[in-house]
Amino acid sequence: MLAMDNIEEGEVLFTIPRSALLHQETTKVSVVLEKERSSLESSSGWVPLLLALLYEYTSSQSHWKPYLSLWTDFKTLDHPMFWSKEERDRLLRGTGIPEAVDTDLANIQREYRDVVLPFITKHPDLWNPDTHTLKLYSQLVAFVMAYSFQEPQEEEDSEDDEDDEEEEKAPNPPMMVPMADMLNHVSNHNANLEFTPDSLKMVSVCRIHKGEEVFNTYGQMANWQLLHMYGFTEPYHSNGNDTADIPITNLYKVAMQGAQSDLHRQLVEEQWEMLGQMMQEKGAFVFGKQGCLTDTELHTVLKVLCMSREEFSEFKDNEGWEEDEEEEISLAFSNEGLSGLKASWKWLIHEAAHLTVRSYGDMEEGEGGAKSDQELMEDKAAFEGLSSRKQKALQVRCGQKSILHRLMELTKS
Repeated sequence: MLAMDNIEEGEVLFTIPRSALLHQETTKVSVVLEKERSSLESSSGWVPLLLALLYEYTSSQSHWKPYLSLWTDFKTLDHPMFWSKEERDRLLRGTGIPEAVDTDLANIQREYRDVVLPFITKHPDLWNPDTHTLKLYSQLVAFVMAYSFQEPQEEEDSEDDEDDEEEEKAPNPPMMVPMADMLNHVSNHNANLEFTPDSLKMVSVCRIHKGEEVFNTYGQMANWQLLHMYGFTEPYHSNGNDTADIPITNLYKVAMQGAQSDLHRQLVEEQWEMLGQMMQEKGAFVFGKQGCLTDTELHTVLKVLCMSREEFSEFKDNEGWEEDEEEEISLAFSNEGLSGLKASWKWLIHEAAHLTVRSYGDMEEGEGGAKSDQELMEDKAAFEGLSSRKQKALQVRCGQKSILHRLMELTKS
């Protein structure tokens, strides 16, 4: 979408009445979806919308046909879930995307088999397993990932909400928003979708000059998230929200390598076992362009792994410690504060970052390509000669590697 004239900040670019939103309550099959809502519960929370889309997309009488006919065969969707497993594992190794896609595909198959198929088989007048296949269901999942919107949760009064503080509300279900889904995303966007009781409004958040593209935001998304969920990337230098993960297990591996004796290795094992109970499902530390975004967790792991036997015994006896101020921790793990950390902490971060960088390899390895990822990115002709998938993979990999290299620079002794 391009600006045909200068647009001032705060202008409403277009308004979408709520009756023009496609979701489980505005579909022709809304009554049956509502009536059997309890049988459609799943971990994703998307099944009712997906059943509505299965019906509307294949119904010749659908009120939504003009909108859905924009996607004739979903071939424009190029999420990594549609790449071959070999291609994902080779091009996106180390980025976290192959693992996320494997989880997605397993969940989609399970959801279709256990929830969707029994439901559509029960309603042969509305759905048909021969038409509403797992393949079409998977394409519609990608369609929802790429084009849907979720209404933010309403802020409740803190007094009313005190009892529910522990219980996080489930997010609102996704919905399709015609017109709004035309706008592309960049982190440095110039428009934003606002929700009101009667309608949704796209509003400019700064001055947009004639001829410029109008960009919405999908949120603070790193390039790996954009590729995983939407099938595109931003040029890696321009995405201010880019991140790189260091698996927690890499800190453990480094600590074990640095252990000087069997006694020290045994101590690291005990520390790691306790951290496993404390950290539960935390799989990785996330670093952004300004420092660590999971700083309290990283602080905990470094503190425990660098304890002496005496300190660790005291820590266990006291069942933990009084945590430092969050603000102090945040500052210590920002780019400005990293060089001031204890030498043992810096060594662990540095070596774990180095181990993580090595896990990527280079994209062209094994294909006779001698260029590193960075050289490919910097060689304009070489980059433009790559396939679209390779270009996107390279944007993700170089963005993550540059954050890790910066981290290694800031933590070297």
